[in-house]
Amino acid sequence: MELFAELKNEEREAVWRHAAPFLVWVLVMCLPMQNQALRYAIQVGGGVIAFLVARPWRYYSGLSVRWLPVSVLVGVGVFVCWVLPESPLIRRIPWLYDLYMSVAVRGGAAPASGGSPYAPEQCGWVLAGVRLAGSAFVIAVIEEFFWRGFLMRWLRGHSFLSVFPRGMGWGILLTSSVLFGLEHSRWLMGVLAGLAYGLLYIRTGDLWAAVAAHITTNYLLGLYVLATGAYVFW
Repeated sequence: MELFAELKNEEREAVWRHAAPFLVWVLVMCLPMQNQALRYAIQVGGGVIAFLVARPWRYYSGLSVRWLPVSVLVGVGVFVCWVLPESPLIRRIPWLYDLYMSVAVRGGAAPASGGSPYAPEQCGWVLAGVRLAGSAFVIAVIEEFFWRGFLMRWLRGHSFLSVFPRGMGWGILLTSSVLFGLEHSRWLMGVLAGLAYGLLYIRTGDLWAAVAAHITTNYLLGLYVLATGAYVFW
C-alpha cells in the first residue's frame, strides 16, 4: 500500500483504471456457480461494464493500421504454438506428448469431451457464442491493458504512465510474461504468448498492436475449439 501512497492522484487513478476490469473478471470467476457457461456470460458482462466505466484506453492513441499485419501474424503464431503440442500430429509421438502434458500443463492430460459445459449441445449456441466472443473480444482486451499496459510498465517504474515501452529490457519482459503464463493452465504456452505480445508492444510502442494480436489468438482458438471439440482449451 505504501507504493500506491507515493503515487500522485492521477497515477493512482490510472492504476485502478487498468486493473479494475481484470479484477472484476477474476472476482466473478470465483463465484460458486455450477453452470460454468452462465458464469462466464456474467464474467463477460461484468468485464465489459468495468472496462467501459474504467476507460483505460484514454491513456493511449488508437491502433496504427501499419501494425495490424504484424499483429495478426503474431496472433496466428501464438495460436499455432498453443494447439500444436496437443494436436494429432504430436500425439503420434507419445513420449513427446506425454512429456509436454506432464511438464507444461497443470493437471496433465484431460480428454477433449463434448460434455464440456461450453459445448453447444450442453449450454446452447447462445452461451457458446458468448464464450467465443468473450474470450476473443473481452478478456483478451482486458488482459492486455492489465498485463502489458499496466504491470509490465509498473515493474519498470511505479509511475508507469511515464514509462515508454521501447525502453523496457528483457528482464522486465520475462518477469511479466512468466506471471502472465502462470495465470493459465498451459503455463509454458502462456509464457511464450506473454513474450510475443510483450515484445510486440515494446517494438511497436502501441498497446493496441498487442491487443489485436491477443484477439487474433483467442478468436482462432475459439473457432478451433468449436470446430474440433477440443474443449480442453476452454
